[in-house]
Amino acid sequence: MSSFDPKPDPSSTPGTSKAPDPLTAEQGEPAPDSARVGTIVWGLVVLALAVLIIVSQLGIVVLNGTYVLIGLMIGAGAALVIGGLLSARRRDNGPTTGKA
Repeated sequence: MSSFDPKPDPSSTPGTSKAPDPLTAEQGEPAPDSARVGTIVWGLVVLALAVLIIVSQLGIVVLNGTYVLIGLMIGAGAALVIGGLLSARRRDNGPTTGKA
């Protein structure tokens, strides 16, 4: 048996001030944990490619690879732009102070 007694973590002792948590909002409310738009969109693109490859290999539908890629890129680009605009709109709901 060892008699080693580690020192307690100074940030965990009561009465000491901690650095502000970057994940909390200004009002003291925890910031929402949400997935990023880009992560969701690119995940959907990869999933759509996998489904299209499976469908093509089964011979259900004959697909032109160029048209499939063009369609996926147009859809992904539109989803990224729309998702970014909605995200910016949601973040911009705070009260304004009137100062520039």
